[in-house]
Amino acid sequence: MPEGRIEAAPDDGLTTRQRRLRPQLIVHTGNGKGKSTAAFGLALRGWNQGWSVGVFQFVKSAKWRIGEQTAFETLAELHDQTGRGGPVEWHKMGAGWSWSRKAGDTADHAAEAAEGWQEIKRRLAREAHGLYVLDEFTYPMAWGWVDVEDVLDTLLNRPGTQHVIITGRRADPRLLEAATLVTEMTMVKHPFQSGQKGQRGIEW
Repeated sequence: MPEGRIEAAPDDGLTTRQRRLRPQLIVHTGNGKGKSTAAFGLALRGWNQGWSVGVFQFVKSAKWRIGEQTAFETLAELHDQTGRGGPVEWHKMGAGWSWSRKAGDTADHAAEAAEGWQEIKRRLAREAHGLYVLDEFTYPMAWGWVDVEDVLDTLLNRPGTQHVIITGRRADPRLLEAATLVTEMTMVKHPFQSGQKGQRGIEW
């Protein structure tokens, strides 16, 4: 699809404008680096459009603060102070979610993942955000922490124009089938293969 040109207009009875306003379910999967990075890039575009952005990190430790979080929190402050862009919320699982922080670490990650998904369902129902980044959400689905069929039913029937991006390896085939946009990151070469650990500004 060079220069954004479509190959053929579908016979769906919709106008070009109506197609362009449809909500997208986007999946970034595969073993290569860049799944979350690409999702946060899309979130930047959404922020610039004035959308409310909600980021939910399902696996990363609450103690690990990635660079994108600081950047988006700064953009949230800019929005609050000047009205530029859109509002941003950043939540991550760890010692409980950001909205229900618990003392110490939790051993019951499955329960935390389920709680996070229930909160996302409530937000989708009330159309709380224009764009959701469900970072590493493929893993709770693969591990049975959340029900895949419930996820699909909720996402396929979400109201309004709410875009959802899901990242992580081993995406369920049913999720790939339901998605409107799927990108698979393929690892060709990575510094980890030669024994190099994570690098400032590259991994975080």
